[in-house]
Amino acid sequence: MAIESISSTKCFDGQQQQFQHHSEVLNCTMRFAIFLPPQAENAQKFPVLYWLSGLTCTDENFSQKAGAQRMAAELGIALVIPDTSPRGDDVADDESYDLGQGAGFYLNATQEPWKQHYRMYDYIVDELPRLIEANFPVNERRALAGHSMGGHGALVIGLRNSERYQSISAFSPICNPMACPWGEKAFAAYLGADRLSWEEYDTTVLIGRAVDQLPILVSQGDADQFLEQQLKPHALETAAEAAGYPVQVEHHTGYDHSYYFIASFIEQHLRFHADYLLKH
Repeated sequence: MAIESISSTKCFDGQQQQFQHHSEVLNCTMRFAIFLPPQAENAQKFPVLYWLSGLTCTDENFSQKAGAQRMAAELGIALVIPDTSPRGDDVADDESYDLGQGAGFYLNATQEPWKQHYRMYDYIVDELPRLIEANFPVNERRALAGHSMGGHGALVIGLRNSERYQSISAFSPICNPMACPWGEKAFAAYLGADRLSWEEYDTTVLIGRAVDQLPILVSQGDADQFLEQQLKPHALETAAEAAGYPVQVEHHTGYDHSYYFIASFIEQHLRFHADYLLKH
């Protein structure tokens, strides 16, 4: 479980850090960012919010653009931001932005040439938390959040592993990937032609199968250029209502798909998670 430091920067009296490690699950070197609140100097252990980023992103987009560190420092919550896919010269890739490196979709691939590396689901659920909890002053209280493809990942992983998390939130998530171009392309490549296997990674299906109900907050801008074709939040609302699952979906007038939207409401999301992460 060895990690190698890449950088460390003081931020709101805490530390914004970047590390790399060899991932056994993904069979490559992976990078992640972590923000530790200032109280870390007092050997206090913090709950963790895992942030899953969207298509084309790395561990740096959220760290640099969302402005989440101020509120995380105030609340006493650690932030962990993994990369969005395996990377490296030996890792399968595609020329398009929505498949391959930068587009892991937080699933376990079963098809060639992807299955040797593309197991982001197992990485996020198991390997990364074990690494974080072995090397940093954090406890086992976890929450998930994400944006777009990462919002899809947060919802799917949280719904399938409700015993591991206290809460879930998402900005502009891909809610119904089985029925949108991004999801259909990725699922066909990574999972193959059997659409039954796709259901394990579609929030609108999983929410109807959920036994335990975690608190879920979804924020969606109505000026998002991907709203109707790719994201389909109304499909999530319909599925949640049919399942009797209380999902809080907020529609925000004039906001698009960018990090300006995330920065505008990240404080609300962190306070939402704090209500559950900081309870004992």
